[in-house]
Amino acid sequence: MTSLQEHPVLAQVALAYTPMINRQREVVATRLTVFPERPDLVPPGAALLAALQEVWPAAEAAANEPLKLAPRPLDPNARGARAPGVRPPVTLNLASEGLLRGVMAAEPATQFMLEVPAFMASDAGFAAQLRGLHEAGNLLMIKGRPLQPLPPEVLALFSHSIVEMGEDRRNGEASPEAAGMRKITTVQAQARTSADVEAAFQRGAVAVLGWPMDDEPPKPSVRASVPTDVNTVMTLISGVERERPVAELEAVLKRDPALAFRLMRYLNSPAFGLSVEINSFGHALMMLGYQRLKRWLALLLASSAKGVNATPVMYAAVRRGLLMEELGREQGDAEMRGEMFICGVFSLLDRLLQQPFAELLPNVPVPERVAQALRGEGGPYQPYLELVRSIEQEAIYDMRERAEALLLGPATVNRAVLVALRAARQLDG
Repeated sequence: MTSLQEHPVLAQVALAYTPMINRQREVVATRLTVFPERPDLVPPGAALLAALQEVWPAAEAAANEPLKLAPRPLDPNARGARAPGVRPPVTLNLASEGLLRGVMAAEPATQFMLEVPAFMASDAGFAAQLRGLHEAGNLLMIKGRPLQPLPPEVLALFSHSIVEMGEDRRNGEASPEAAGMRKITTVQAQARTSADVEAAFQRGAVAVLGWPMDDEPPKPSVRASVPTDVNTVMTLISGVERERPVAELEAVLKRDPALAFRLMRYLNSPAFGLSVEINSFGHALMMLGYQRLKRWLALLLASSAKGVNATPVMYAAVRRGLLMEELGREQGDAEMRGEMFICGVFSLLDRLLQQPFAELLPNVPVPERVAQALRGEGGPYQPYLELVRSIEQEAIYDMRERAEALLLGPATVNRAVLVALRAARQLDG
């Protein structure tokens, strides 16, 4: 596989990501937003696609067919739509007309869904290119409401309309009826809270784009109820932290066979990169050592969450951990990278387990540098965590400001984003 180090285009863009979530709160796709680094420079579309294919290979286009959103609308009542081994596709939100035109001219493979602004969809001179992509099997989504109804033959090229929060109510904006958009289904963008998500589905959206993480943080509980599997993982983390004997730790894990199975699945995923198959906790400890094993127990703890909104938050936690680790790679310190991974994964633990950090941290042993960031008290990891949050929120100015404060250039940040997303997809599989 070509190294991501070999793609100069990564110095010319800024990348952000967010999930597409269906009614069952399953992540059905990843939205990748691409901003040009300079307004006077259009990054080459073909070069960008070559870099992105390192994460979403063209060979997977056929395998994604069971999940593909077009030509039929998303089934709002479907559950478990993803076939075994089929990973969510990616939709490209290209924040530059020139870049979008360049990507379309490069004839992207069909694993890339494309968002097309309404003003471009309304351009008669653009219709032939849209038709060519549609006939080639690319999924097209129209972004925003056109001011005038689209011709039926153009509207038929799009499977979904992406609408931002409050867009229907803006002055001067065409209504869905006036624009002829009632014929295709809606994906709601900018969903920031659980209430936003629920309201979007009540209005008929088949999916939302966004992280439902702006809810009020969990309040102190009168009597915290910790699920059994969460207790088991906390006990294991504590035992690993104190380097307890293997037999003692294996006895803890044997209490929950399903948990043991999940841990083995993580350890044997391609993302872990081991040359031999791990078949027991003791084997894992022998191969990895206590400190490396602790990071995967952190991932296991995050994946133990329950609740209607747990899946998107777990999706975010995994990517936060992997991205934090990659951003710390420039430091060349393995211990620091391991702590940054745990910091990223645990940064959403309060929402996953519905307990404030003041209650969680005494029961989950973490290094003090990690605890500082989780409590919002600064420390070396908090600036990296803030950078990751701005990437999740597609906040380009915050992304640039926070990366510059950490002395991280665009290419470094973008490579970290793509490496993290690639590793996360391997874990998802």
